[in-house]
Amino acid sequence: MTEQLRLMAVHAHPDDESSKGAATMAKYVSEGVDVVVVTCTGGERGDILNPKLQGDTYIEEHIHEVRKREMDEAREILGIQQEWLGYVDSGLPEGDPLPPLPEGCFGLVDVDEAAGRLVRLIRSFRPQVITTYDENGGYPHPDHIMTHKVSMAAFEHATDTEKYPEAEFGPAWQPSKLYYNQGFNRTRTLALHEALLARGLESPYAEWLERWQKSEREERTLTTHVPCGDFFEIRDKALLAHATQIDPDGGWFRVPLDLQREVWPTEEYELARSLVDTTLPEDDLFAGIRENA
Repeated sequence: MTEQLRLMAVHAHPDDESSKGAATMAKYVSEGVDVVVVTCTGGERGDILNPKLQGDTYIEEHIHEVRKREMDEAREILGIQQEWLGYVDSGLPEGDPLPPLPEGCFGLVDVDEAAGRLVRLIRSFRPQVITTYDENGGYPHPDHIMTHKVSMAAFEHATDTEKYPEAEFGPAWQPSKLYYNQGFNRTRTLALHEALLARGLESPYAEWLERWQKSEREERTLTTHVPCGDFFEIRDKALLAHATQIDPDGGWFRVPLDLQREVWPTEEYELARSLVDTTLPEDDLFAGIRENA
């Protein structure tokens, strides 16, 4: 291999990197791949979801600093690099009708301006592969949807030196592949659910599957299954580092790791853009790149 492999994962909030593709990143780090997470917002408007920390006035008043420290800890556990894109969390609007988004939040930014910030990071880091969210954001949070828009624009225009001049944004660079995270797919969820029931264990996925059945959500195309079961424990440790967002006694951790490794030892992605030849399905985000590196 003549060129260092580099992976960039673009996420909306701190904790997203640990719940979406963390085992994949840890696997690639173990193989010597350079991995960077770009976090678009500081997660300032995220609720405190861990019941053990709810009501803690210090955390409530310093949530931005707390979530930054959590991100630092998760980064160290995963062995990755991390950059902040520098925007403010939009929060998840609730109600009928939905209220307007708060002024100045990420969900309202100019896509080209935000893409310029990401282009600068792309040109500096020079990733061959980028992962992000699909057009629905994975779920309809305004920051996840904006992350998709910004990622797609940056991927398309990272070589456009008229739109983003080299003097300001650095030398042009074209990533070779872009993927959507699809770890929360119905096939995986159903397989784990049925495996738990077959072993006489309680499943945390019954309500998920009911909602899936009632929704009109289309199944996504899973093009790429990355074997990473050996790194599920690192994934869980990184997730637990986001203590304000994760209940250590919650559903995230009710499926034994041995069962997960047996039933579904991969993380899934949907190949959205590729400038190299590859054969689907894949088991490697760098398929078609390693051969030419």
